Amino acid sequence: MKKMFGMWVVVIVGLIFVLSACGEQSQEDVVEKLESNLESMNGYKAKAEMTMNTGQEDQKYQIDVWHKKKDLYRVELSNEQDEEGNQIILKNEDGVFVLSPALNKSFKFQEEWPQNGSQPYLYQSLVNDILKDNEAEFSTSEDYYVFETKTNYQSNNNLPYQEVYFDKKLYTPVMVKVLDKDRNALVQVDFSEFNTDPTFEDDDFAMEKNMTSGMADAPVSGEGETDPFSVIYPQNMLGSELVEESEVDTENGERVIMTFSGDKNFTLIQEKQEVATTMNSPKMVEGEIVNLGHAIGALSDNTIEWTSNGSNFVLASEELTRDELIEVAQSVKGKEVK
Repeated sequence: MKKMFGMWVVVIVGLIFVLSACGEQSQEDVVEKLESNLESMNGYKAKAEMTMNTGQEDQKYQIDVWHKKKDLYRVELSNEQDEEGNQIILKNEDGVFVLSPALNKSFKFQEEWPQNGSQPYLYQSLVNDILKDNEAEFSTSEDYYVFETKTNYQSNNNLPYQEVYFDKKLYTPVMVKVLDKDRNALVQVDFSEFNTDPTFEDDDFAMEKNMTSGMADAPVSGEGETDPFSVIYPQNMLGSELVEESEVDTENGERVIMTFSGDKNFTLIQEKQEVATTMNSPKMVEGEIVNLGHAIGALSDNTIEWTSNGSNFVLASEELTRDELIEVAQSVKGKEVK
């Protein structure tokens, strides 16, 4: 009888060992696999939808990501409400650029994007955030491996955490939730496609190709009907109020200068310009790329510049902090048709 009992113990222990060997991957196993995938792939193409919950109503953006090893990136962001507002973050051998092809406008940055901060739509950024966070939390569900990590958003200190969901079979990102201090999801990225064996044309990351492809359907000066110029005001004025608004006709279009005074003084300039027929040289920026939710902006010193809804915007202040500049710029969404 004792011999039979002993055999059953051996069998049960063996089954437990087999089941554990065939069971869930550990956090270390998953991290190792993610690193291995990142190292072995030559690039990827991904499509995703980004939902911003930072305003009164959600804003959705389509994101098309191309990455070619080692350091070539093309991230296109678009939304249905702003047909002229497609923007491309481009990194090639010549530098880092933000392109607004429909307006023939481009910025060149002196910065180490994307390594200098979290990027919720880039695979390597998500993996690097996991590797850097020694306190990252790990869990599993039926279909996903889930990590909660700290983030590094230099332009937004209100988003300190993120949840990253990876497909259990492919180890590719499925969903990212960027969280505020109370663990509320303010940004969500849902991946619909992720191709780890893509093909690229030789000039896919060339600035000229990316600029001219977006200008193909853009109206040329003097052609077609002109849309009414809509002045767009900030919804968050940080205790200040609009005290002066002046209009100026320029050689290239219309310009509105808005002066705000109160707790903090600042100026917002909006300019509607005709699209040039030839490609201009990019404007150099001694600053960084910031995601304003409704647009990609260029932050430098006391100024943020961006394009949206066919207009160029410049927000400037000697009194607003860097975070306050971003906060006001993010709220420039309300419209009033002149």
